[in-house]
Amino acid sequence: MTKPDIEIIAKGFRFPEGPVELPDGSIAVVEIGRGRIVRIREGGKVELLAVTHGGPNGMALGPDGALYVCNNGGFSWLEEEGWLRPVGLALNYRGGMIQRVDVSTGEVTTLYDRYEGRPLSGPNDIVFDDQGGFYFTDTGRVREFQHDHGAVFYGKVDGSAIKRVVFPLLAPNGIGLSPNLKTLYVAEMETARLWSYAVAEPGVLLKTPFPSQSGGELVIGLGGFQRIDSLKIAASGNICVSTLVTGCITVVSPEGELLDQIWMPEIYPTNLAFVGAELQDAVVTLSLTGRVGRLRWPEKGLKLQYQGAR
Repeated sequence: MTKPDIEIIAKGFRFPEGPVELPDGSIAVVEIGRGRIVRIREGGKVELLAVTHGGPNGMALGPDGALYVCNNGGFSWLEEEGWLRPVGLALNYRGGMIQRVDVSTGEVTTLYDRYEGRPLSGPNDIVFDDQGGFYFTDTGRVREFQHDHGAVFYGKVDGSAIKRVVFPLLAPNGIGLSPNLKTLYVAEMETARLWSYAVAEPGVLLKTPFPSQSGGELVIGLGGFQRIDSLKIAASGNICVSTLVTGCITVVSPEGELLDQIWMPEIYPTNLAFVGAELQDAVVTLSLTGRVGRLRWPEKGLKLQYQGAR
């Protein structure tokens, strides 16, 4: 396991996730525990960017420069020994949604909150293709005696159409596209399995009906008690998956070889983003302890479709 030097650039958050580098170089992150999005400026100064309510989770910049946010609907929380962690549905939970946030004004609008008349359960992470559409995971939600199955959806940026492209999955979380946009990767949190799907055209995936229930090809399954969260792709095509419990970022080749596990200073490094002019740095959310760290990454990250767009 590689142990890099990590600089803590900001702290005091209530379960930060979804880091995004904005065009001015500042870093936006969500606070799931406060239902809001904040901006981290140089020197660690934190500013409120928008109030979403519910549970803002993964987010990405769209073609219009707005932030597109997966909102899981909110959690109940347990605070113990300096850790804050989600333990169930929020008392006011009514379902999840995809929201658009105007970065300049903080205005929040809802694009999607249901599919075929059913509320979205828990949208979690999002990635754009080069056609202005986006894929997002819905992790599903756990109730006392029920468990909503998870899925992957494809939505149009103008709010005009949404469709389900993968179903069922067990708590899908991270999602990303290969450098050539021909492969979609999905991290299944509770099984610690990373799946891939060939992209035939925007919003259309090629799936194998057997033996995988979801039609995916298994890239890797991590052994032992590990849970995988968000993911980002390196310029080389390697998949960098936030790995909970182990407390690391797992680096996997497209062929499924485990290349490295890069140590993080807590067991819930939930999300990462490649940032900087050369995309050689990574920003990581350390969610249990409410911190955001930055480190030099061993290889360059992949530039996202609208990263740096104004």
